[in-house]
Amino acid sequence: MAAENTVFVWSGIDRNGRKSTGELRASSAAIARVQLRKQGVAAKTVKKKSKPLFSLGAAPIKAANIAIFTRQLATMMKAGVPLVQAFDIVAEGTDHQKMRELITTIRTDVASGTGLAGSLAKHPQYFDDLFCSLVASGEDSGTLEVMLDRVATYKEKTEALKAKIKKALTYPAAVIVVAVVVTGILLIKVVPQFAETFRGFGADLPGFTLFVLRISEWVQSWWFVMMLGLFAAGYAFSQAKRRSKRFADWIDSVSLKIPIIGDVVHDAVIARFSRTLSTTFAAGVPLVEALDSTAGAAGNAVYSRAIKRIREDVTSGAALATAVRSTGLFPTMLLQMTSIGEESGALDDMLGKVADHYEAAVDNAVDSLSSLMEPMIMSILGVLVGGLMIAMYMPIFMLGSVI
Repeated sequence: MAAENTVFVWSGIDRNGRKSTGELRASSAAIARVQLRKQGVAAKTVKKKSKPLFSLGAAPIKAANIAIFTRQLATMMKAGVPLVQAFDIVAEGTDHQKMRELITTIRTDVASGTGLAGSLAKHPQYFDDLFCSLVASGEDSGTLEVMLDRVATYKEKTEALKAKIKKALTYPAAVIVVAVVVTGILLIKVVPQFAETFRGFGADLPGFTLFVLRISEWVQSWWFVMMLGLFAAGYAFSQAKRRSKRFADWIDSVSLKIPIIGDVVHDAVIARFSRTLSTTFAAGVPLVEALDSTAGAAGNAVYSRAIKRIREDVTSGAALATAVRSTGLFPTMLLQMTSIGEESGALDDMLGKVADHYEAAVDNAVDSLSSLMEPMIMSILGVLVGGLMIAMYMPIFMLGSVI
């Protein structure tokens, strides 16, 4: 018996009498033949797909890939393309190997009679409960194309927000890495050359130069231990955050208190809360269930706990605006718009406007943060490299003045 995710290559005759070939996933060759028969294909050969001898491995599927797939599927459905045929078109149009395999697997499940939500739920690492529940709501109400469009918009806006924040952090991180590498090269390779020259001076060296020389000697002796320690610390941090919920919750709490960055994290969480609740409520999901999904998508443990308390208050009969206000964590604008939305029956529209506002606020904050950090980082880099150079040339300047 083969593994459940085994890929089989098949060839045969379709229901129109044409020769056809393709790939599908199944637990065995016999099951693959059964699936093909259900699709109207008379299979001649079905064999396990061979793997290449030398391969660096296909790129992993990212959330951005899922967002693109959702938008393409929504576009096909709105154009009146049948669901199974839409999967075929989207699969043929992607160059991402693993994404194509995932789409083909879902397409096979759908063609064999499984609902789209049920097929997506078999891949929880790519399609979370929120995604599947919205698709299921669309299938039940007969508005799958509308729901897919809403899910696609939600995924696009969420990923755009994440990409904006990552972009702001990438530049300073890259400059810091370059600064560390350049400083290390200077201390290990360049400073020792100056040290050899200084030994022939026969005079006392400036204190700053002696300090840099001692640092250089220490780095030359312990650089490997330093690198090993940095990697070990990074690995330990990532493992602790992944395995210890208490540690991960503490990190989320601390991130909200960091100057400037904490404000960006806060606005991003509010935007995500508003967008998720707006999307689920507009899809016809009951408010209590929508709050469940929103708590899971908050992205911060502090706000996830607060949303769960809101859910409990709403379940016991409290108005949403009152429950949100009782947490003391949400801004006045959200409270007022929620109250107006409840009174006017347009809660999804009001929350959508709040999401738009805070997404724009995150964009502006990230742009301002990038503009502020750029000169600071360049100054730090200049002080590091320039300081080392000054320390090395000070004895030479002093020698020149004596002569």
